[in-house]
Amino acid sequence: MNKDYVLLSNEGKWGDQGDGTYVNPVLPGDYCDPDVISVGEDYYAISSTLHCSPGMAVLHSKDLVNWNVISHVVEDLTVIGPEYRHDRMNRYARGVWAGAIRFHDHQFWVYFFTPDEGLFVSTATDPAGPWESLYHSWEIAGWDDCCPFWDDDGQGYLVATNFADNYNIYLFKLSDDGKQILHDSGVVIHQYKGSEASKLYKINGLYYIFHSEVRPRNGEEVRVVMMLRSEHLYGPYEEKELIHTHGVEVDREPNQGGLVQTASGEWYFISHQGAGGYFEGRTLHLLPVTWVDGWPIIGEDTDGDGVGEMVWGGKKPIQGYPKTILTVNDDFNSPVLQSQWGWNHQPKADTWSFTERRGYLRLHACVPSEKNDFFKISNILSQRTYRVPHNVVTAKYDLSGMVDDQETGLCHFGQTYCTIGIHQQEGTRVLKFNHSNTIEWGPSFDTTELWLRSTWNLYGENRYEYSLDGENFISFGEVYPLGWGPYRGDRVGVYNLNHEREQGYVDVEYFNYESGDKKV
Repeated sequence: MNKDYVLLSNEGKWGDQGDGTYVNPVLPGDYCDPDVISVGEDYYAISSTLHCSPGMAVLHSKDLVNWNVISHVVEDLTVIGPEYRHDRMNRYARGVWAGAIRFHDHQFWVYFFTPDEGLFVSTATDPAGPWESLYHSWEIAGWDDCCPFWDDDGQGYLVATNFADNYNIYLFKLSDDGKQILHDSGVVIHQYKGSEASKLYKINGLYYIFHSEVRPRNGEEVRVVMMLRSEHLYGPYEEKELIHTHGVEVDREPNQGGLVQTASGEWYFISHQGAGGYFEGRTLHLLPVTWVDGWPIIGEDTDGDGVGEMVWGGKKPIQGYPKTILTVNDDFNSPVLQSQWGWNHQPKADTWSFTERRGYLRLHACVPSEKNDFFKISNILSQRTYRVPHNVVTAKYDLSGMVDDQETGLCHFGQTYCTIGIHQQEGTRVLKFNHSNTIEWGPSFDTTELWLRSTWNLYGENRYEYSLDGENFISFGEVYPLGWGPYRGDRVGVYNLNHEREQGYVDVEYFNYESGDKKV
């Protein structure tokens, strides 16, 4: 075994270790459905965002281990369709699914499907933005996981899966401008149960179609990473498994991702933890790739069978770059939304601001489109939670703009939700804990300043606390088990609503997220 790589999971550790090595995951939060490219000595990746706005995160790295979000491709989800509006919010688990990023003709291209609205394309000369307005290339439902490819003669192609029709993987030609599918050119290039996650490459004169399939392993069905290879784009193709998948608890099922080559010629695979289920969602992993007889092997071939095994760390691909601290805190001094944040669907315009009161996030209270349904509250601003041993989020609220029937506070949500907040009734502000509509009331307050805190550990056991002075915190409510869903890791953030009328506001002075190795 190559001594540069570690095969065992390093529970609680992640990313750059500061000594020239790294531990998987390289990002311990929900950076799902990644694709990656290299442009010179820079690496760019995308990650799907589903129903969160802005959509399709773009990340940058110099060493494939330390990543930062630098932009989003979709600023307004309502350009995709009306179901993303604040008064509908009907695209949970849908929205911006897996896509692909490529550099072609001196610009960056991102293609993705939404499962209901179809194929979208955007370009940018700078991956940090701005990105061109989305082009709705194909209005259709039931497709996903697309990837463009331009051959040596300049002809463009697109590979994509029709999951609504038995998971057929199609190959299409693209128009000269790269934005239109030539529908008459479509041919089925591969089909197997659950076959998707396709990427198309040409390496050393051979065509490769990367994808994953659902196959039986150890008594359960799991996603398995496969590769098709041919001398000709339209085949015939031969197929090979690239990495063994033993089950979610063993290797966490790496599958959706992309191959990338460094400037020095080494190959790597960027993937997510495919099965999800853990509260942090599908985390970002980096695995080495070796080539044997014209086939890539992902991970480490420990038994010589030509198929890789999951590795949980190793030597950094590129040395000399410092560890990057993920941006999670916000003092709301910037006039624009910072990259770590995402709205739950598209927020209602003109009801939030960073400039109405400088140095604060002002959220105006809106009435949910359905009463007593947390998932219909507009303007919930949240970010990813991370699975590390020590996590503490503290937010400070100015309540002086509250009115009757208004409620504001701190929230976690995945498949279920849990909040701690203040609910004003008949001029009195009362502490409120709400776990999926099971409510516990606390003391009432006259103060206009309130600090709310969420603390969770490596296992997603969360407790809420509150404070009236920012120093002495009191626990309130039961332990809440963080969870994922729909197809997203747990989100932590701030919310504000009025149960009866469009009145009232709250000012959030800061949102501090402390995370690290200290156990809680």
